[in-house]
Amino acid sequence: MCGIVAYIGGKDAAPILLEGLARLEYRGYDSAGVAVTGKTGGLKLVKKKGRVADLAAAVPARFKGTVGIGHTRWATHGEPSDANSHPHLDGAERFAVVHNGIIENAEELRAKLESEGVVFASETDTEVLAHLIAAHAKETDELEDAVRGALARVVGTYGIAVLDAERPDRIVVARNGSPIVLGIGEKEMFAASDVAALVRYTRQVVHLDDGELATVRADGFSTFTQDARMTAKQPSTVDWEEASYDTAGHAHFLIKEISEQPAAVERTLSGRVDERFATAHLGGLNLDAREARAFQRVKILGCGSAYYSGELGAQLIEELARIPAHAEPASEFRYRNPVIEADTLYIAVSQSGETYDTLAAVQEIKRKGGRVLGVVNTVGSAIARECDGGVYLHAGPEISVASTKAFTSTAVAFALIALHFGRVHDLSPADGQRICAGLKALPDQIREILAQEESIAKLAGQYAQNAGMMFVGRVRGWPVAREGAQKLKEVSYVHAEAYPASELKHGPLALIGPELPTVAVVPDDELREKNLTTMGEIRARHGRVLMVGHSAPDPKYAEDCILIPKNEPELDPILLGIPLQLLAYHAAVALERDVDKPRNLAKSVTVE
Repeated sequence: MCGIVAYIGGKDAAPILLEGLARLEYRGYDSAGVAVTGKTGGLKLVKKKGRVADLAAAVPARFKGTVGIGHTRWATHGEPSDANSHPHLDGAERFAVVHNGIIENAEELRAKLESEGVVFASETDTEVLAHLIAAHAKETDELEDAVRGALARVVGTYGIAVLDAERPDRIVVARNGSPIVLGIGEKEMFAASDVAALVRYTRQVVHLDDGELATVRADGFSTFTQDARMTAKQPSTVDWEEASYDTAGHAHFLIKEISEQPAAVERTLSGRVDERFATAHLGGLNLDAREARAFQRVKILGCGSAYYSGELGAQLIEELARIPAHAEPASEFRYRNPVIEADTLYIAVSQSGETYDTLAAVQEIKRKGGRVLGVVNTVGSAIARECDGGVYLHAGPEISVASTKAFTSTAVAFALIALHFGRVHDLSPADGQRICAGLKALPDQIREILAQEESIAKLAGQYAQNAGMMFVGRVRGWPVAREGAQKLKEVSYVHAEAYPASELKHGPLALIGPELPTVAVVPDDELREKNLTTMGEIRARHGRVLMVGHSAPDPKYAEDCILIPKNEPELDPILLGIPLQLLAYHAAVALERDVDKPRNLAKSVTVE
């Protein structure tokens, strides 16, 4: 959940490292550090608790070196502090290490090293790696061999970069469960945990696989396995532009990404809506019609917002394809010894494509012979490479920790998948045409909703003053309510709970009163009257209700309304979520929260 950047070439490394860390700050932002070296040898190191800007202010003017590594941290072992910041050094200050992930046997290794006289300067698991590399360096002249020897003793996940003051011609990087990407420049090379740190300098990248290491020099790279077998890697081209990583005049990345959703949805749909045959063209699924018909059920796996989008996707698949479908947190699935069935299609959802729990679930399914598709946003990511096929979102980079455009694009991708499977099964051409038309209408309807931002902001300012909020919805509205509650609490820190509207009277109604307002997700469908009854129960107990739907009810049911354009009933949930994103954003702004970097959270969760 942290950010790594490394550089080797002919330029001054520190400015490149600091700029890269600033672009990776959404992956971790409680402390940061850089280490550089050069032809004269010796390490220069600066570490600082706080944001990358605090680190940049602390770096002296004569902090020179043409080789360097940097890190921005989200704490797992040890509180945020200067001492616990990366990079970490060995006792002789020869080796510097930055690390993403968790070393599970760190305490055991620490005890062993301390018994051998090693003195630790931090509470982190990462410092163990620096001392292990130093120990193995006594047995070899090659940095690569020392790193491999150290990693052979490690249990856990890691993405690392290692600097050796006595070998300033190289950086060694390694990956196991946490991403590492190489960037290929002109007589210079880069490495990072995310392409965001690289796109200013190069669009040519190489993704390492789990269990793979690389030696990076100014004139190129070589890759190899833990047992020293050489591997062959082909560079790929990053599609995303550098401008995608700027706020482009918006106050925050979050509102920029909310406003980008019409274009993001257009990209997700581009070339995939087949109006002639009233279906979706999804060649990346790698399934012919016979294979698609053979699946008797669908299981969708994700974490956080990806899980909630999976719930929405399961609803779509059941409605359009009439295949039993269910969503489950990937983090729970992989630990309950799941039964993997040959006639079940598994779909893994992840914006980053690197979410550790989801990746581990994919690997568990494949070990047991299951078929897995991926719905991911990042081309070349680990989940994309592990899956048997899938759908890329093409939503563009998402920098704010809270997911918005990726969530919406994922819901659209599931609508395409549901349409595709529906037409393979028994969805009529007329219904297929209806869904195709609905999909094509989505971008302009999202623009209509975004045009209401000013009025939604006013409501958000009022509702943000409450200590908590309840979100309710039925069937199609239920995943929307869950995601709405998630957004509010993660960016505004206002406590929010989501319940099926039908469950409110089975316990949560005890909480309702003037101090706890409710957001009710109420599409104009066959359950509208039942939803109004629930709202009436809330109002009878003096609860304030904000309804999000298609038509205003009698004022006795809701004090406030946000009305949105109507699409097809199956697709309405995609639109119903947009105003809840604006509500959460403006509530956070009203409360003066750090909108893009909410406390205790980071964007890409590559640890358990």
